[in-house]
Amino acid sequence: MFHSLLPDVEIPDVSVYDYLFGTLTEEDLARVALIDPATGAETTYGALRAQVNAFAGALAARGVETGTVVGLLCPNVPAFATVFHGVLRLGATVTTINSLYTAGEIEKQLTDAGATWLITVSPLLPQAEAAAAAVGIPAARLIVLDGAGAQGPDGHPNLRELLMEQRTPPEVAFDPATHVAVLPYSSGTTGIPKGVMLSHRNLVANVAQCVPNMNLDASDRVLAVLPFFHIYGMTVLLNLALRKRATLVTMPRFDLVEFLTIIQNFGCTYLYIAPPIAVALAKHPIVDQFDISSVHTVFSGAAPLDGETAEIAGRRINARMLQGYGMSELSPVSHAMHFARHDVPVSSVGQTLPNEVCKLVDTETGEEITEFEADGKTRPGELWVKGPNVMLGYLNRPDATAETIDADGFLHTGDVAVYHEGDYFSIVDRAKELIKYHGYQIAPAELEALLLGHPRIMDAAVIGVLDEEKEEIPKAFIVAAPDSGLTAEEVMAFVADNVAPHKKIRRVEFIDAIPKSTSGKILRKDLRARETAPA
Repeated sequence: MFHSLLPDVEIPDVSVYDYLFGTLTEEDLARVALIDPATGAETTYGALRAQVNAFAGALAARGVETGTVVGLLCPNVPAFATVFHGVLRLGATVTTINSLYTAGEIEKQLTDAGATWLITVSPLLPQAEAAAAAVGIPAARLIVLDGAGAQGPDGHPNLRELLMEQRTPPEVAFDPATHVAVLPYSSGTTGIPKGVMLSHRNLVANVAQCVPNMNLDASDRVLAVLPFFHIYGMTVLLNLALRKRATLVTMPRFDLVEFLTIIQNFGCTYLYIAPPIAVALAKHPIVDQFDISSVHTVFSGAAPLDGETAEIAGRRINARMLQGYGMSELSPVSHAMHFARHDVPVSSVGQTLPNEVCKLVDTETGEEITEFEADGKTRPGELWVKGPNVMLGYLNRPDATAETIDADGFLHTGDVAVYHEGDYFSIVDRAKELIKYHGYQIAPAELEALLLGHPRIMDAAVIGVLDEEKEEIPKAFIVAAPDSGLTAEEVMAFVADNVAPHKKIRRVEFIDAIPKSTSGKILRKDLRARETAPA
């Protein structure tokens, strides 16, 4: 087993609310917690805590209690923090919903989660109303944060009216270790989405575990572009920033020009991003038109980021580039580069977090991998993780839970990793996405990283497809730079010059954009569907 070399951290046995807001000092109350760049409006920590309590009180007066499940369909706006933590304050459970979901997708999640309330914003109201009606949520239990209010034509409560009631929330009691705080849903990129049951202790533990690795403090302004509804944004952006008393500058959706403008205008210092943003920072010419010199650290997660792109981006904007690894089932972070270590390559995902133990297991034999090879790293194996951030399980899916968490408490990530003698891990690929070519295993992420190093390739994805002999071969989907004149032959020759023969790209297709999830993961299932669709 690979134990974290970082000392264990104390994980208090408290609720998320008590961990984040129960420790505010007089000095903290006056600090700015949230900025809405659309208006410049600022919310202090004192005001945020008061809003959280008032919202919790208003919900309690309407029957929300410990165990009630509340759907939250909302982009990154300051009010998200108020309502999210207001629900948790009551011991109710939040199921966060992707803002891009259709009415049918919202309905499925509300049904599966057992949600009896829904919170949204007016731009998303049409699909929210349709889903709420389908599952039997009445108008009075569909809160529209920026809506006209219960007296308006739609009859939905709004945030302003609820806060004006100034109700005091009741005292609640529950076990933080076993009580479900949030129910995010796994991305569904490899199967049917499942509700991930994360306890208050899971969320508190993961923030506490992340603190030693990240140089984030109260002087920082964090640009909140990754969605709060995704576990990465929820833990590492929202909760970690609030715990460290930093300022969150919210951004409802990603637009590169707006992203750069906000950094420049509001002096953002710390960016949490997904790989597509790193690619833009490394390659897009418009970046040079903005002064983003305030940024000192960029942390990438949610999907693999190749080292060369990270290094180019870091040099270009003169900021420290860090990378980490996790998944919803791990609350989500299990590994992260330590800000004080400059000997760890940015192509890696860094060290195991405190209070965690990892294993690497051979995907063919089930044998535990413990020995180093001559090159100073282990051979690849599936990464297993055990720690206080491991989920309670999948909602109403004991079968899927048993397949994912073994009897010893190790969560089987499905990701293939190697461990280096310098005490850091690198993710090789998703076990299910490895391409088998003539018996050789090929990692798509390795080829994608290489392709992104080509000056005329803006983005790339690789999947396995069948050739005429029904053998699996690597195929690259390429987004070429405008007017580059790049050809398939040039792409294949470039790869062939840089990899072993069995890893060569054998087919190329040029497309306008690589399909990706909101968290930045390549949607290989969409590429496979494209491959098998009738001509």
